[in-house]
Amino acid sequence: MSVSDMTVMDTQEFQEKVRDVYHGHQQLKKEIAKVIIGQEQVVDLMLISVFTSSHSLLMGVPGLAKTLLVHTLADATSLNFTRGQFTPDMMPSDLIGTEVLQEDKTTGSRHFKFLEGPLFTNLLLADEINRTTPKTQAALLQCMQERNVSIGGKTHVLEPPFLVFATQNPIEQEGTYPLPEAQLDRFLFRIDVKYPDHREEIDMVMNTTSRDQEEVATIYTRERLVEHQALVREIPVSETVVDYAVSLVRSTRPHMDPANTFTNENVRWGAGPRASQSLILAGKARALLDGRFAVEKSDIDALAMPILVHRLMPTFQAEAEGMDATAIIQQCQQNVKI
Repeated sequence: MSVSDMTVMDTQEFQEKVRDVYHGHQQLKKEIAKVIIGQEQVVDLMLISVFTSSHSLLMGVPGLAKTLLVHTLADATSLNFTRGQFTPDMMPSDLIGTEVLQEDKTTGSRHFKFLEGPLFTNLLLADEINRTTPKTQAALLQCMQERNVSIGGKTHVLEPPFLVFATQNPIEQEGTYPLPEAQLDRFLFRIDVKYPDHREEIDMVMNTTSRDQEEVATIYTRERLVEHQALVREIPVSETVVDYAVSLVRSTRPHMDPANTFTNENVRWGAGPRASQSLILAGKARALLDGRFAVEKSDIDALAMPILVHRLMPTFQAEAEGMDATAIIQQCQQNVKI
């Protein structure tokens, strides 16, 4: 067999894998739509987060089915799901687990046994994450980044895939502990969950107040999901698109370019290199889930807002003039040319 024949076979196999992911993605969306009315952009971003094996922050007022969204996603992908209600009195051990002293009745010997906490799951919903103390937030940060837990001198690896979807209520600020920038940077997206439109709300009420409730079929096994997560990184991306993504991220950083007066005047600090990595990785997942074989500039533009919005901070002057992070990102997208 010649090298060219092998290349053709490899290309055909890759194309078949891409088509398999595309069909699986369409089936996933169909099953989720049985339970979740509307919120298409939210579902799309959550699925990109899953396929990139990344964590995301869901921002929205109570009652918008954020918990149901995550639970439905877990059902459709056969992932173990755990919901943790984060409160001011939650301790790291309540999340991670603890070691207890046990006695062997036959020998009389004693030993420590580690009892796993709710963190040991595939899909963790950290509900109202900003209500717990910085100490517990820091414990979660290690797990999100390292995907393991260190306790009692031993390291316990979290079974892949391990994903955190955290929720945050934007209107109740009393008794909250703002997430530090280091932890916000660990989230791939900040996904804004908005109110449904009039027609969607009618359909939602009709579906949820009837006797019959549709069941969600399992589309993905964990093994198949892990395989498709690995395929995301094989999607090619041109240096031109990477250059655009990096230029966009760098345009959010003040005092790097004296000529960039807009950013210098309106941004206290901008997005770091992890944002550039996130744009490309999420762009690869978006292309793959759409059944495409390469990342396009349109992927970067579509994902820039949820990736950058929680990674930059406007100046006090910009805030006083009503300019928030969303407006700054929109202006940066207009300023950066490819």
